[in-house]
Amino acid sequence: MNPKLKDSNVEYLYRAVLSLQSMEECDRFFDDLCTVPELKALSQRLQVAKMLSDHRVYSDIVQATGASTATISRVNRSLNYGADGYDIIFERLDKEDGRL
Repeated sequence: MNPKLKDSNVEYLYRAVLSLQSMEECDRFFDDLCTVPELKALSQRLQVAKMLSDHRVYSDIVQATGASTATISRVNRSLNYGADGYDIIFERLDKEDGRL
């Protein structure tokens, strides 16, 4: 775990997310936890990361997602120098979707 995030509140949040068992439960939990703009921002970053990992160019990503180039750059930095969390998710989702 990132040492900057290591505290009991963050760990409790992670445990809560891991306990969700369906899309409906996720929807209900995140509806309670996040404002609409917060959830939109999180989902936008994930979409940007997916498009970057699929080697899409910034201009296509801006057009498709509405993300700023600053957001795209920040996500790109995470993809290149982060903890590989995006890679784990994309591999699992691709496997679920039958792409691997």
